[in-house]
Amino acid sequence: MTFIDMLRDATTQNASMLCVGLDPEPTRFPAPLQGSAHKIYDFCAAIVDATADLACAFKPQIAYFAAHRAEDQLERLMQHMRANAPHVPVILDAKRGDIGSTAEQYAKEAFERYGADSVTLSPFMGFDSISPYLAYHGKSAFLLCRTSNPGGDDLQARALADVPGQPRMFEHIAALSQGPWNTNGQLGLVVGATRPQEIERVRELAPTLPLLIPGVGAQGGDAVATVRAGLRENGPIIVNSSRAILYASQGDDFAAAARAAALATRDTLNAARA
Repeated sequence: MTFIDMLRDATTQNASMLCVGLDPEPTRFPAPLQGSAHKIYDFCAAIVDATADLACAFKPQIAYFAAHRAEDQLERLMQHMRANAPHVPVILDAKRGDIGSTAEQYAKEAFERYGADSVTLSPFMGFDSISPYLAYHGKSAFLLCRTSNPGGDDLQARALADVPGQPRMFEHIAALSQGPWNTNGQLGLVVGATRPQEIERVRELAPTLPLLIPGVGAQGGDAVATVRAGLRENGPIIVNSSRAILYASQGDDFAAAARAAALATRDTLNAARA
């Protein structure tokens, strides 16, 4: 199955537009696990098991594993998700961006070493930094387009004087991704939930691409505004929440609390469809 097929099926089966972000920070773990980087797998696997029937995707952030020398735990976690939530696609949040043989190695890391279904990329080195990922049949890539951080304005909001119509950078990326860059039909875009008006603009330019939308929850993005701005009949959205779910409780009930937070977020997103 392609990433798009998996996403469609998980969205239907779990009645969900929610992506559960896996950003493990040992200092924030509940008391039984707190401070132990050796417990990253245990913590994340418990979250996966508690939310596997509520999510349309999981999104492990590779830096949270690499910083603690826990890449082996990420490999175990990927295997765990394959075994226990095989219907839920996994997006490796790596934000890679390089060219040539280096990009080929990053693609191999994402899709062969970790077995991800999709990966996040920075597009600012152009299409030749993206094409090695598209060579993997059925795999997907989400390109940073309009991010939620304040510094996103430094480049993404700038008009391009030498492009007809002088689009802003993020608009140009959206148009390229919907059009000539989408050679395998598997591209998506990352758009922050804190900018609903610009989600809507991206959707105008990329009517059918899946949008990965972080920023709901701890970052303050509005779930209802996000759904209304981005969701279309043939244009799916994947709304990510990480910290609000992962750290819903500091006690032994952390997995149950994470499930409750995920359920509440999923239901809020679904209610916004109306």
